Amino acid sequence: MNSRLFKDILIKYKKEWSILIGLLLCSFFVTTNPLSLEHKASIVLSIAILMISWWILEALPLAVVALIPIVAFPLLGVSTINNVTKSYSDSIVFLFMGGFLIGIAIEKWNVHKRIALSIINITGTNGNKIILGFIIATGFLSMWLSNTATTMMMFPIAMSVIHVIGNQDTAGTNVKNFQLVLMLSIAYASNVALGTIIGTPPNVAYVNYISEKFNYNIGFTDWMILFTPLTIVLLFVLYWVMVKWLYPNGIKHSENGRAYINEELKKLGKLTIPEKRVLGVFVLTVFSWIFKNSINNIQKFIELDDTIIAMIGAISLFIIPAGNDKTNKEERLLTWEDTKKMAWGILILFGGGIALAKALEEVKLMDQLGVFIASYSTENVFIMIVIITTISVFLSEVMSNVAQVIVMAPVISSVAIALHMDPLLLGIPMTLGASCASMLPMGTPPNAIAFASGYIRIKDMIKTGFVLNVICIIIISLFCYFLQPMIMHLK
Repeated sequence: MNSRLFKDILIKYKKEWSILIGLLLCSFFVTTNPLSLEHKASIVLSIAILMISWWILEALPLAVVALIPIVAFPLLGVSTINNVTKSYSDSIVFLFMGGFLIGIAIEKWNVHKRIALSIINITGTNGNKIILGFIIATGFLSMWLSNTATTMMMFPIAMSVIHVIGNQDTAGTNVKNFQLVLMLSIAYASNVALGTIIGTPPNVAYVNYISEKFNYNIGFTDWMILFTPLTIVLLFVLYWVMVKWLYPNGIKHSENGRAYINEELKKLGKLTIPEKRVLGVFVLTVFSWIFKNSINNIQKFIELDDTIIAMIGAISLFIIPAGNDKTNKEERLLTWEDTKKMAWGILILFGGGIALAKALEEVKLMDQLGVFIASYSTENVFIMIVIITTISVFLSEVMSNVAQVIVMAPVISSVAIALHMDPLLLGIPMTLGASCASMLPMGTPPNAIAFASGYIRIKDMIKTGFVLNVICIIIISLFCYFLQPMIMHLK
């Protein structure tokens, strides 16, 4: 009876217990300083532990937890209020905003439904085939585009497919699993598209570091030969883990479903003027994302990046008339009323993640990490690769992966040289691991975008992400230990 009463109290006051646990963990680290850090570094680490514990335990809304740095860092002398709040207006926040606005317009004018119905009409109504198609398409695109831009492109399409499949809920199926996996798949497939140097920002950052530090240029082809197979393996492992193991959906091909799809397509009729105009903005935005480097190279008047392109597309939606024959008023493709559907919480969430990451960098916790790695160094190459990859994957859950690679690259190179190892042997797995964070929304921009769908609970992302993190560590370590020395090494 007592145990049952205790259990009931735990359930009833779950939020209060969660808040208390976070505060106790924070207090423990700030008062005992078990890692013997400098005062400011100890404070930042304690705040990081508080935020992460509250995120994991869902003690408060995620966006509210993300606001903690605005209060804590200035009050505790970590940074000024002006410096902290700059993180909440980082360019990547506005990249999200632009992408979300384009997605809202696509949904407003039913373009999402038309695209989804057309995709399912081709792939069939089998849930597994739809997910596999999204994983392959997203992974391939992300090898050549920014993984953030790729996820932005796939997000409204995935949302529309979820909307259509939601109407096919029958006995023996699990539509919630389908919804969850489809949104996670576009994020994770973007993250693990490691097959080209330009596939993820950490790859570019590390290649530039090696070129400057060791005057060694890693060939684009060499990278592809080695890591395109890695990408393919990771994509199919991603499919198997989520669809066959963790979240089977049981959605089979259905003739009734096919008939429903055809009927809905007939109801939509021909493309309306607003649909054509929204599609035009979307296509031009995607085109600009794909060819922005070529556009920048052929002229010097303007320089485009992903955020500028997204905001141009978003602003144009408020300017272009809808041209809708069904209304008498001169309506625009988007009005400010439509922004009620904006995922404002995700924008704050990512801003808080950036603020935390910058604080971790400024107090030089990475230097402490280097000392820690060096203290556990071993001449066993495989064990070192596993250690470095593990640290990199889990560290990138709370830190900008580009900043992580920039800061860690010199540390890892020094450790490798001290152990008489090729710096690439430890540096590349560290770089690849930095792109694979899967447990938290702020781990990578694709994670945050997918989380904004509302179909992913934080505990589902943590569970799935932990499994994928472990699998990525194993596969990356094996690839880098057995295959990398055959193709890539410092001369």
